[in-house]
Formats: sequence, C-alpha cells, structure tokens
Amino acid sequence: MPRLAPGALTVVTSDVLHSAWILILHMGRDFPFDDCGRAFTCLPKENLQAPVEALVCNLDCLLDIMTHRLGPGSPPGVWVCSTDMLLCVPSNLGINWDDFQGARVFAFPGSPAYAVKHGVYLTDSKGFVLDIYYQGTEAEIQQCILTDGQVPLVSGVVFFSVETAEHLLATHVSPPLDACTYMGLDSGARPVQLSLFFDILLCMARNVSRENFLAGQPPAMGQGDMGVAGYLLGARAQLWRELRDQTLTMVYVPDGSYSYMTSSASEFLQCLTRLEAPEAQIVHSQVEEPQLLGAGCSVINCLLEGAVHLGPRSVLQHCHLQGPIHIGTGCFLSGLDTAQSEALRGLDLHDLVLQGHHVRLHGSLSHVFTLVGRLDSWERQGIDTYLNMPWNDFFKKTGIRDWDLWDPDMPPAECHLLNARLFPVLHPSRALGPRDLLWMLDPQDDGGKALQTWRASWRLSWEQLQPHLDRAATLASRRDLFFCQALQKARHVLEARQDLCLRPLIRAAVHEGFPRPLLAMLDQVAAGAKDPGVASRALACVADVLGCMAEGQGGLRSGPAANPEWMTPFSYLECGDLSKGVKALAQERDKWLGRPALLVRAARHYEGAEQILIRHAVMTAQHFVSTEPVALPAPGQWVMAECPARVDFSGGWSDTPPIAYEFGGAVLGLAVQVDGRRPIGARARRIMEPELWLAVGPRKDEMAMKIVCRSLDDLKDYCQPHAPGALLKAAFICAGIVHVCSELSLYEQLLRKFGGGFELHTWSELPHGSGLGTSSILAGTALAALQRAAGQVVSTEALIHAVLHLEQVLTTGGGWQDQVGGLMPGIKVGRSRAQLPLKVEVEEITVPKGFIQKLNDHLLLVYTGKTRLARNLLQDVLRSWYARLPAVVQNAHSLVQQAEECAEAFHQGNLSLLGQYLTSYWEQKKLMAPGSEPLAVRRMMDVLAPYVHGQSLAGAGGGGFLYVLTKEPRQKEAVEAVLAKTEGLGNYSVHRVEVDMQGLSLQLLGSEAST
Repeated sequence: MPRLAPGALTVVTSDVLHSAWILILHMGRDFPFDDCGRAFTCLPKENLQAPVEALVCNLDCLLDIMTHRLGPGSPPGVWVCSTDMLLCVPSNLGINWDDFQGARVFAFPGSPAYAVKHGVYLTDSKGFVLDIYYQGTEAEIQQCILTDGQVPLVSGVVFFSVETAEHLLATHVSPPLDACTYMGLDSGARPVQLSLFFDILLCMARNVSRENFLAGQPPAMGQGDMGVAGYLLGARAQLWRELRDQTLTMVYVPDGSYSYMTSSASEFLQCLTRLEAPEAQIVHSQVEEPQLLGAGCSVINCLLEGAVHLGPRSVLQHCHLQGPIHIGTGCFLSGLDTAQSEALRGLDLHDLVLQGHHVRLHGSLSHVFTLVGRLDSWERQGIDTYLNMPWNDFFKKTGIRDWDLWDPDMPPAECHLLNARLFPVLHPSRALGPRDLLWMLDPQDDGGKALQTWRASWRLSWEQLQPHLDRAATLASRRDLFFCQALQKARHVLEARQDLCLRPLIRAAVHEGFPRPLLAMLDQVAAGAKDPGVASRALACVADVLGCMAEGQGGLRSGPAANPEWMTPFSYLECGDLSKGVKALAQERDKWLGRPALLVRAARHYEGAEQILIRHAVMTAQHFVSTEPVALPAPGQWVMAECPARVDFSGGWSDTPPIAYEFGGAVLGLAVQVDGRRPIGARARRIMEPELWLAVGPRKDEMAMKIVCRSLDDLKDYCQPHAPGALLKAAFICAGIVHVCSELSLYEQLLRKFGGGFELHTWSELPHGSGLGTSSILAGTALAALQRAAGQVVSTEALIHAVLHLEQVLTTGGGWQDQVGGLMPGIKVGRSRAQLPLKVEVEEITVPKGFIQKLNDHLLLVYTGKTRLARNLLQDVLRSWYARLPAVVQNAHSLVQQAEECAEAFHQGNLSLLGQYLTSYWEQKKLMAPGSEPLAVRRMMDVLAPYVHGQSLAGAGGGGFLYVLTKEPRQKEAVEAVLAKTEGLGNYSVHRVEVDMQGLSLQLLGSEAST
C-alpha cells in the first residue's frame, strides 16, 4: 500500500486524498502484559521471507494484512486500523472495489456467546450496515446471526473513500468536533472523546434514526458528567449533518479470525500458545535443553541456559534465564535476566504472571517487578482476587493488611488490583528483585523479615507505575537480548552445519549497530573450527557483514583479492595455521572499515581467504591419486591423449566445491563427439634440452602460442589462470615433474631425473567458454600425456582426482563433472559424498539396445555465439551457497535428486522424459546462477521450443553451447532453417553430436622433428 509522502507534505488536504492511500493506526489503551502496548506485543511467529531478521509483533502482522490482504485493489482513500486485536486474514479475498463510494467495514466471524462482550454489525442481504450493537441484548445478537451460524464482529478495520474522507476531514475545524483534535484543544476548546464505530460510523447505519443517534452515547462514556453529555450531543449533531448521506457497507471474512486482546491473562496466554501443538514454539530464541519445554508453550526472544523447565500453556518473553528453573503451567514471564534467575530457583510456579519493567522515576532508570495471578482481573469491577486467591485469604496468608495497599479513607468499592500498592520500587538499604514479591507465594517462617522488607520499600500500584514506564529502555533491552540470543543461534548454526540462512540476521546486526560483536563471534567460530567447511562459511559470513556495512556502495563484490596487505594472513592459512590466520585477518580488517570502497575490498579478501580453505579441502582428493611406473618412452617419442567433450544432463553445480563435499553431489553426463570429432587433446614427449617447451593451439597441427621455460621463475605464474600457458605449467607441477619450491634449479631437476626436458602441446577445437568442460578435460589429457611421457601411468579414476587438484593449484576452482564427463566413456553418473577427503565415484549407466543411436539422432548442439564467464558465475554461486539462501539449498537437493531420476530415464530409454528433465535442469541452473541466460539465448530457446523435447545451455550457462533434444530425428537442417528466420541471434552454428563410447584414449606415437 503506497505511503502518504508526496512532496513531503505536512498537511493533509482534500487534494492529497485523491492520489493517496492513507493508513491510520489506532494504538489503543495501555496493556498489562506488554509495556509497549498491544501493537508491539511480540507474537510466536517468524517471517522467514523477511530480508532482515526481527521479532514479529502485532503491528507487523496488521501492516502485512493491510498491505497484502485487505488493501490491494482499493481506490485512494483512508484506511483506519486498530492495533488492539489479533487478526488472521486469508489471501485472495476477491473484494470488489468497482465504483466504490462511502465507508466500508470489515467483519470477522464470532460466536453469539463471544459477541455478548463485543460489537457486532447488523446488515441487510446486500451488505449495507443497518446498525451496530455493542454488548447487545440476546435479541439484538440473534438478529445478526448469519447463515454460517456466526455473527459479524466489529474488527477495528474501516475504509473511507475519498468523498467520505473529505466529509470527515471537514469536521475537524467545526465546533464542537474541533475539540477531538489538538488544534481545537490548543484553541481552548473543551476536550471531547468520540468513538469511531459508535459515533462516526453509527450515524451512517441505515436503521439508526436521528433521534436515537443523538440520544445515545458511546460505550466508553458510561454514566458521566451531564455537561460532557451535552457537549457530545452537539458533536453528534454535527456528525449527522456531515456523514448521514454516506453509505456504509460491510465485507464479511468468513475464513478469517478476530481476537480482541483483553486484559485477561488466561485469554492472552491462549493467544500465544497452541493447545494442540505437540511441541513448544521456540521463536527467535536459543534454548540449550529444548526437551524440557512442555507441549504447546511459547518461548519468544529468550536465551535459556541450563535446565529451564517450562510447562504446557506457559509463555516466556524477553528473558535470559540460567537454570535450574522450573516454571509450571499457565505462567507468563517477561523481562527477566540472569540476575533474577537465582530468585526463581527452587520454586514451582503455576498460573502466575511475573514481569520486569523499565521505569524512570525522578530521572533515574529502575528495574521494577510485578507479580499477579493468571486468574486475577485488571478490571475495576473485576474478580476480587490477588495471586488467584480472594484478598482476605491473601491477607491471612502473608500478613499484609488492606491499609498497606490502599489509603484508609478509600471506599471498599474502589479498592481493586489496579490501585493496590503492591509492587516494591525502592528500598532504603538494598536492591530489590523478584524475590521481594515471590515470598508471597509461600511465606517462610523467617520472623517476618520478608514482610518487613516489603513494608519498608516504597511501593507503587500498577496504575501509578504505568505513567513512568520507559518504553525506549524497554525496546532497547529487547533489542540487546535479541542480538545476544541471535549471536548464540548463529554460532550454533555454523558449528552444527545447519542449512539456515544468516543473511537476514547479518542485515539486522549491521542496521542496528551490532556488527562488531557479530564479527568477533564469526572470528571465534572460524579460528576454532575443526571442519574446513565451518571455517570457510564463517569467513564468508564475515565477507557478507562487510558487504552489508558498505550499504550497496563501494563497487562490485566480485573482484581481485591479492592486495599485498593481506598476504600475511593468507600465508598463515596456506600453511594450515587457521587460528593465526583468522587473527591476522581480523587485525587487517580493522584497517579497512572506514568507507564503503574499503569495506567491499576487505570483503573480497575474506572471500579470497575462504577460497584458500576450499582449495585445501579439495586437495584432499590427492588421497585418490596414484601412479604406476612404466618404461620411459624414448626421447622424441610422442604420447598423445585425446578426449571427447561432455554434455551435462542433470545435477551440475552439485559437483562444485564446497557443495560437493558439504552437501554431496551427483551429476549425469555424456561423453560426446562434436561433428564426428574428439575435439580435445594433448601430446607430450621428452626432449634432450633440460627445458620445458609449451604450445597451445586450436588444433593439434596448429599451435598458436609457444612458450619456453628455462628457469623456475618462468613457472611462477602457474597459479594465475590468465597467464600464458598457466594450465600447462600447473600440469608439470601436479604431475610431480617439477617442484617450484625446490632448491634445485629447473635445469638441475630435469637433468637429474629425466636426462632432459619435455615438450607439451594442448589443443581444443571448441571455442573458449563453450560450456562443454573444455578446460578440465584439457587438464586431464595434459596430465595423462605428461605422466606417461615421464614413465608413469595413471588410471582414469585417479586422473579425475588429479584434475581436481590441478584446478586448485591453478586457482580456477571448479568441480569434478567436466573431467568425469569427458575422460570416462558413454553415459554415467558421478557422485561425491558429503565428506572429506573428497572422493568421486562413477557409475556407468546402461541403456536399452539401440538407444545410443536414437539419442545421437535426436541430440544437437547449437553454438550461441555468446562466451560465458564461468568465474563470475562461480563466485556468485559460492556466495549464495555459503549464505545458505533457502532457494539455493532447496535447489541443491533438487539437482541431486533429479540426477538420479534422469539416470532412471536413461535406463528406460525414455526420450520424452529426458527432454522434460533437460528443461527442468535449465531452470535449476538459472536459479543457481541468476543472469546465466542472455536475451539472445532466450530468444533462441523460445523459437526452438515447439521442435524439441527439452533444451539447456551447457555447463554453468551464460553462453557457449545450447544442446537440444529434438522431437524428430536428424533435425540439423530443420533447426538451422528455424534459426535462420529469427532476427538478432548473432553468430550461431548448429552441430551434430554423438555419444562417445571410448573416453580418454592414450597412445604412443613415433618421433618427429620438434615444433
């Protein structure tokens, strides 16, 4: 619902009404169970979709209802909503606002018995309000019963159309109605109180006559001053003149609910507890022993340490307690902290309301406690009890006398709980606490000391305390406790590896000025973590805190992370000294908090630190890399390795570290030839010169770049992915041929071990950023060829893990699906478990006879002409994963599950079902990496959709190859024709594709002249 804020207006005029939706909230009277009133009473609810974590109070729920349930579709006008009730409104009410004029009230179902103490509407069959009854007679209530057996309760929600609001606005300057506003009061008018429902709206009700309206009086007035009654008569007459011609209609919400927040503790507890619930409601709270909480009880914004028992139908709010404490059934405790825990020990509380209040008396802030019974009444004409017993029984039990509570000359009829001076505020010699009230529950034989202390204290009644409640201090205390328990929760979430998103909490901590305690806690978790996943996630959370502190300024989160100032903490992490590294990171971080640009750069370096830990975790895959010695090929003899590309059909992203070892991954992939060729390869041979000759090209007979490494300095950029020949250099290091940290020179290392150097060529016929796994498969072929040229043979399974290691050395990161897809033949599922060391296991998928050929006939590759940037996508995905965004966590589940379902579809040979999985897989990829679908690609997929069972971009998306599973066989020319008719597609091309049943091939060739 739009807010009223056009042009920073300070006066509401009729012109404003025509283009504004105004919401007026009635705050209501004081509330005995929350010092901040009914509007700010916290409820046992959590808004899991909220961008900022916060307590949910009644006001939040009402604003949500007004904004998203009742308000949509309404014309400009004025909404009025009370905040003294709890509402539940279903979505999609379908309210008709066509040509609406007048006022509209909203009613909720209630039983005739409930209506006896409340207001109800009487309407005709068209929804026009005929009358409004407050605490009506049985006959009046019977008239209001609807076909569902319920009566329409007055709910406190009203809408005024612009025309009606203008009429109402006109009254605020007309005597005697100006006395209802501060403008009239400041002009010297006598104050008058009017009821929205039983004055303003009642005069619009069709069955109400002028005589009866003028003779009536609002329920709140009672038998009062006759002068006020006369004044009210004039006010009502003015309302009748202005508003009588306005229509009043009712909207009945049969599936909604309404509950007025009375001053009854029993009814209040009933609102906050669920009698039918099998377990406790724990909301924004940390409870060390949740098994001690009774069924249906509620714990809201609390930190409970140790053995704290809470009985059924009891509520704890805003408490920090340390057990052992036993709280029985029917209790409400609020505003207590650890200092009061001692007073509760040894007691067995039942049916009691114990609250701590922040009170400001004579400029000094005090903590005052009140204690009443659940059955006691706060009404002036209520039940005559205290602590659930008649006053006389209470006096007899405690030794307290009536003159202790009320002045001797006060008439007995005016003595009630509201004005009883029960609650100690100040003692001349010691601090006061809950024990100075709790003794009344079971007076001990202490010689009357507790009674003497109570009598010696300055005491106030609840009526006297209310004006001195410090609501700002109360809200500040709740906020402090909220973040105290929230930090405990965040620590537990991280250490227990729970998939709970902490970003809303991070935003809340930053916005409320609590980032430093949060950063300190994250440092502690990271430094003390035994699990690298826990440590790296804690560092990622630090990066999120810093990014949030930048408030959207300071540049992009993704970027370089190699500033020399951060190299010392990075070096500690590289050496495995986690504690020292985290401490050094924090010390450096403190220098970068001054402005948004520095904060964002610091966040990038924390993500760089996180990458170091991921790299160490992935390098555990080395456990599964082993080689067997074989005879060295003769110098000059080439060893050639060739591979197909790969197409991923389901599960991609689940193989990406850290998802692969924190959650577990499963990817179904196909080894494929493109246009009948195996497009990726490498060849290596020994040479006589103790040097490394490197060459990279688009084909094996065409090398576009040549590099000669004669010293270790020439290899130092092996970990910079964009450096020339970096992948080839990393392959020499990971194959163990060269050790860059050795004291021996490159010349000496090569000469001693191999009697010379090596020449290594790699090629890929696929365009850069194809999405077909080129770089990882290329790394596999390079390693395989090098190892064999160096007199070692490595199995394909070991090679899969060796590529994981190489890509971490190269610092490109990445998962395992590419090398599984290209090095292993045919159709298979690769899997990794949620554990370290990281191990990949591969299962070949058997398909029906002839299905491979059928698949070849229906599978096509379309090069989109768009180059993808996987690194940026990868950084975004890792950030989302470490934040445990709910959609990303659920998507990880779906990816793994669908990979297994897709394998079954291959077993069945079901082409149509495979197409459905392919399309679903693309939706999963886009959810994992938003922005991975260029507009031109979307246009291409839209025009192809009628002709295919399914389609997806290869790999991470963003560009590269699109693969389609056509409905008809051999559709290359048909697809080309469709695309040719579509404008704006750019430089695309269509390619045939076949499943490759060989995978990695390795062969020794003859020698030839060096290139």
